[in-house]
Amino acid sequence: MTRSVQALAYSRPSALESARGGRLLGLETSGGLTPTGAEAHPRFFSGFLSSPRAAARGLLAVADVAGARYYQRLLRASLDPVVTGNGDRLRFESFSGCCGVYARLDVGRDGLDGAETGHGTTNVDVNNPLREALSRMTGDDPLHLRVGPDELAVTTLDGAVVEKKVPLPDRWLRGFAEAQVVSAGFDLRAELTAAEAVRFLRSLPGGSGSASRGAMWVVPTGRTLRPTTRPVPGAVCLPGPHRLVALQRVLRDATALRVYGPVADGAAAASAWEVVLPGMRLTLTLSPDPARGFSGEGGVLEALATEEAAEDAELVSVLLAWEPRIDPAELAARAGLTVERVRAALIRLGTAGRVGYDIADAAYFHRELPYDADRVERHNPRLVAARALVSSGAVVLDGDLASVASGERRYQVREAAGVLSCTCRWWADYRGKRGPCKHALAVRMARREAVVSVGGAR
Repeated sequence: MTRSVQALAYSRPSALESARGGRLLGLETSGGLTPTGAEAHPRFFSGFLSSPRAAARGLLAVADVAGARYYQRLLRASLDPVVTGNGDRLRFESFSGCCGVYARLDVGRDGLDGAETGHGTTNVDVNNPLREALSRMTGDDPLHLRVGPDELAVTTLDGAVVEKKVPLPDRWLRGFAEAQVVSAGFDLRAELTAAEAVRFLRSLPGGSGSASRGAMWVVPTGRTLRPTTRPVPGAVCLPGPHRLVALQRVLRDATALRVYGPVADGAAAASAWEVVLPGMRLTLTLSPDPARGFSGEGGVLEALATEEAAEDAELVSVLLAWEPRIDPAELAARAGLTVERVRAALIRLGTAGRVGYDIADAAYFHRELPYDADRVERHNPRLVAARALVSSGAVVLDGDLASVASGERRYQVREAAGVLSCTCRWWADYRGKRGPCKHALAVRMARREAVVSVGGAR
């Protein structure tokens, strides 16, 4: 697995401290992007939280996911969560070390007690002493939240006094992009009241047994969810129930549970589980299998394979302004592109961590992950392999058919209704459910190159 080391430098440790009229939760920031450019320690917010206990537990749940590995728990992950200020809300995001769970806490305008947020994205320090302090919060005394350094820290501290160096796998970054693409295809499947949500989540199998690790399905029945052994019509897949354990943190303050997913087709599928809290939402999105991270799903490969999408993404990125909700139709009108091309551009921008997707809003949002996101494209195995096949002349086009020489074998790729199928093992196993194989991707690239060549010749 390709990985690098991410250095997170903070001006001081984050802490929960006593303050006049309540407590102060100071979250320190590291290396973020804002509308004015890169900043070493950006400041996004200073104000009170409407529901202090719920916010503290929601932040702990996001940190739980950042520090967890739900599959092959050999090494503990330790990357700090990412926070984005979108003007009217704060979004705290993390990914599990195994790349199979994506967590996000959205603290909306109602949860921020009327205070405005800044714009930008950065990592925030969530250290062990802070976690212990947040865990001890039991009441709803006033809690002042500061995201970023205060004026005193800026003027008196010389450089970083806290630095964390953590491994950052390429597949972790690809997971952000793939989770966004997958969740964009979800619909709301069920909504439970607070009491039913607590009852259902506490009834799920936990621990490391086989019952908690396999995929199960649930069907909306009345006001609750009923487990079923097979994907009957209307069922939602719950792959690895043990991976919802972080939601236990917030059940005391939950007001509802919303479940999102695709139409059941008989195969295990990703799904999203959103706990509604006062003024905020905590969402966990699960990959189709605990042993299968989002990074290999392949939903972004088509957008990465075309130069048109790259050019469109460059244009669209200029028009983004840290919007909490991106309207593709409005962007299309401003960019002079079709809505379809804008959506492809947004997918490509997602691979660079520049947009995410909010299921509850059914809309993209602008953010800028503070990582070297170009590595995602350079080290995507199928994309790299497909480009190598094209450059070596391994692709032979013949109408709707094509042949691709790969290793000692030659594979046949056929196009029908815009969908490419292949005679390789990858296609036989997944039938396009995890994106195109490298052979189909190479054929797509070769055909686009042929079209460009013909156009240039004219």
